[in-house]
Amino acid sequence: MRRELERIEIPGEHEARERSLAVVRGAFAEREAQPPHRSWKPIAAIAVALVVLAGLLSSPGRAVLDNIREVVGVEKAQPALFSLPAPGRLLVTADSGAWVVEQDGSKRLLGSYREASWSPFGRFVVASRRNELVALTPEGDVRWSLARPNVRFPRWGGTRTDTRIAYITGNELRVVGGDGKGDRVLDRPVPRRAPLWRPGAAHVLAYARPDGTVRVVNTDTGAVLLRDAAPGLLTENEGAAVRRVLGASADVDAPVRSPDGRWLAAGWPEADQLVFVRTAGGRQIRAVSNVSSQFRSRSFPTINGWCCAP
Repeated sequence: MRRELERIEIPGEHEARERSLAVVRGAFAEREAQPPHRSWKPIAAIAVALVVLAGLLSSPGRAVLDNIREVVGVEKAQPALFSLPAPGRLLVTADSGAWVVEQDGSKRLLGSYREASWSPFGRFVVASRRNELVALTPEGDVRWSLARPNVRFPRWGGTRTDTRIAYITGNELRVVGGDGKGDRVLDRPVPRRAPLWRPGAAHVLAYARPDGTVRVVNTDTGAVLLRDAAPGLLTENEGAAVRRVLGASADVDAPVRSPDGRWLAAGWPEADQLVFVRTAGGRQIRAVSNVSSQFRSRSFPTINGWCCAP
């Protein structure tokens, strides 16, 4: 998008450039016609030319660029997240911590966690601080915690009554029971990105190893069910569906699907917008602006899941 903006010609830019070049050429021509003694006139002429060129990057020039940048994103977006277009709750992480957003738009700060994930059916949340893995309710009540160094990518999977949490600590991929018991190493060295629980299969985890190969493992027995699996197992393809609606140049984060399967929610950092795209029953777009400020964040927040209407 930045390159596209740089290629847009500002009104009057061409004429200003030509005038500036004429001044510069005149300055050098005058310099050639002068006797060998030192003169400040050419230097002054060049300085004037530089001032003219600088004007292209100030006041009116920058105002035009700012107006162009403002059109990035969905027009007529709502100024705040008043509600979600489908049942369920969003889990969002920002500089301020982890948040739960209800369908009516109300938000709750769970705490100063940097990553988070829903449990199956949305009864709990697993979150991480730098040296701690924490399980808590969507209301923010801590159920248990586990001290581990440099915790990353916590992911909760399993059935309604028997769950597991996969996470990375140091150079290890580890798995612990949903009750905080039975913590153990699953693999070393550390995977390259977040692991992914296989839907509909209890305790089966897919993850990418440092060499790029993907493994599928039964986390209870440690048995490797599939080696060198296709990388597509860990790829989100729904981003392409969102970009088809918003435009190929829209650089959106990985979307999450609503519990009823009818909507996709994706963050658009460049526009500071949260975009909802209806994928069933007719194309429809809803967008929310000023997302960062609503979550008290300097950087753009991350959507970690849209889960499970109560």
